[in-house]
Amino acid sequence: MKLLLLGALFFISIYAHAQTATYVFAGVQGSNAKYTINGSKQDVSFKIGGQAGIGMKIPFEGRLSFVPQLFYSLKGYKVEYNQSSPLPDPAAVDNNTTIHCVELAALLQHDFTKTPEHFFFRIGPSLDFQLFGNEEFNTNTNTTVDRPMPFSFSDYGNYSGNLLAHFGYEAMNRYFVYAQYSFGLASINNYDGGPQIRHRCVGVSFGLYLNRKK
Repeated sequence: MKLLLLGALFFISIYAHAQTATYVFAGVQGSNAKYTINGSKQDVSFKIGGQAGIGMKIPFEGRLSFVPQLFYSLKGYKVEYNQSSPLPDPAAVDNNTTIHCVELAALLQHDFTKTPEHFFFRIGPSLDFQLFGNEEFNTNTNTTVDRPMPFSFSDYGNYSGNLLAHFGYEAMNRYFVYAQYSFGLASINNYDGGPQIRHRCVGVSFGLYLNRKK
């Protein structure tokens, strides 16, 4: 939580001391994970989620801008195991997770032209705070477990990192739209000898600048 507060203070500081264009955004995304056990790839399918948050566009050189974002992201995955794993349980044969996250991103945006209507590309890292989640899995003894996901140094981790990429279009009426891809850089599993679980997300978002003239 301290890192989240620092992120909020970072946004306030930027807003107070720089010439910025502030915006809000929301969108839908499909999320899954790159999931391996002992190097063996598991069968993972997408789940529908979404994201919503606030961002700022801070021009600093030519058509290049710094774009920090703070947003909520609903993620998850469905996985079927071809071998046993200590997480979530050695007897589990599958797992269906829903994870509520907050991300703090630091992106660079390149505008293709200087005209009010233009395409753009963004890229940069994000720090992912996994606040809480739920998992439901079946076992090889024909039982079903539905429980909150355990987060600790020996279970799922509360923090991870991602690489984000956006491609979009800004219009003259303050609106913009972009396609997004999120590539997990770190595993969300802390269990020694457990699976490697890296988030993957793809989606589309719509945004509106709040302090930019039409």
